[in-house]
Amino acid sequence: MRNNRLILLLGVLLVLVCVFFMRYNTNGNWDFVLPFRGKKLLLLLLIAYTIGISTLLFQTLTNNPILTPSILGFDSLYLLVQSLLVFLFGGIGFTQLNIAGKFAFETILMLLGALLLFRTLTKNNNDLARMILVGIIFGVLFRSLNNLLQRMIDPNEFAIAQGSSFANFNTINVTLLWISTAITLISAFWIWRQRFKLDILLLGRDRAIGLGLEYHQFSRHLLICCAFLVSLSTALVGPILFLGLLVCAITNAISPTMHHSYRIPMTFIISAITLVSGQFLFEQVMKMQGVLSVVIEFVGGLVFIYLMLKRAK
Repeated sequence: MRNNRLILLLGVLLVLVCVFFMRYNTNGNWDFVLPFRGKKLLLLLLIAYTIGISTLLFQTLTNNPILTPSILGFDSLYLLVQSLLVFLFGGIGFTQLNIAGKFAFETILMLLGALLLFRTLTKNNNDLARMILVGIIFGVLFRSLNNLLQRMIDPNEFAIAQGSSFANFNTINVTLLWISTAITLISAFWIWRQRFKLDILLLGRDRAIGLGLEYHQFSRHLLICCAFLVSLSTALVGPILFLGLLVCAITNAISPTMHHSYRIPMTFIISAITLVSGQFLFEQVMKMQGVLSVVIEFVGGLVFIYLMLKRAK
């Protein structure tokens, strides 16, 4: 009962935040406000789910509360692609690229990179540790290549490539939004059906195998799902490194149980409250005098340092 009351309370809080986000300072202009804010709200909820749940799945698989899928180098690959496109087509050509084609290209490229990375997995005991190490190495390589390209780009066009380093929640393409929503709903249905297997996986590799879980196959499926969610969110708004870590840290701190039947909806709700309330503050209170993703990265970085120090202690 206590678990249900906590989720219900968080759900009510999320509904209130969403209603406040939609209704505040509308001045009766519902014809403009509802479609505009509705699309932005849907985007925020979509990003909240993809980032929060992908981090939760990755931490369950690795059994480590300080790791996120971004450690595998997805954000670095995304930034490298942006700089490469600016370098090849120029600033004007970059802004005139077909949005749907660019989105599909970035998503497929990051997925292919993830699949190549997952080929390092075998049935040895140190599969995940080796894969994470390979991901870190390639992430450093991609960042180095990105820095090299940015030094070769025309200084007048550097700002365009630099702007891709921050997540942008204000540019919304309706077609991409609906496609991403459909894909996310399908993944949410699959993840929810695997919630009991995730509970078993949280016990560790050896115990999970002993309880009859097909560890090698299931871990590959989870990694592909994580890669797909991260690729989707990164291609939609840009890289967000520490949102998932921040949200999962809050979930682990307040959740009275480790069962994924509660942790999955709780992670999504906390992530959605964080994004929607944060975007509201930056839009209506601070009048866009700042970038939400920068604040999230700063707070998430502090949480990461705290978790590292706590783990070492």
